[in-house]
Amino acid sequence: MRSGPVTNISAALGIALLLSTMCGCATNETAQQRKEREDKTRAEAAKATDRAKPEIQAAGRELGRVADEAAREARAFAEGVRQGWVQGGHHVVNLNSASESELTELPDISGVTARRIIRNRPYREPAELIAKHVVSSEQYAKIKDIVTTE
Repeated sequence: MRSGPVTNISAALGIALLLSTMCGCATNETAQQRKEREDKTRAEAAKATDRAKPEIQAAGRELGRVADEAAREARAFAEGVRQGWVQGGHHVVNLNSASESELTELPDISGVTARRIIRNRPYREPAELIAKHVVSSEQYAKIKDIVTTE
């Protein structure tokens, strides 16, 4: 079973919900009693939320830290792909000047796609391959780190 901030938050909100449900069962209460019960429920929910706030904020900070770390790892991976491509005897391919045969050496690029790349030149940046509907997002993901427009 999990423990930690999420469990504490869930428990506090669950208790508040249970209290409001149990209190809502009184059928012979006056309007004044119902208003007091609702006010009490609101106050208890506000207290539970206030107690959970530091944990929610800490979880948000941790999520941000992990997202930053994942982005750094992704950039390092992309650079590794580029280096591996170049070290493997290949060069970074310029979309604006590469021949059809150079383009077909790229992963998942057929002769038809290579001709489509050539036909849609010039490109200011590699992402225009998607914007111009020249390649799919999946194809672009495979080549984005080994192509350039410079």
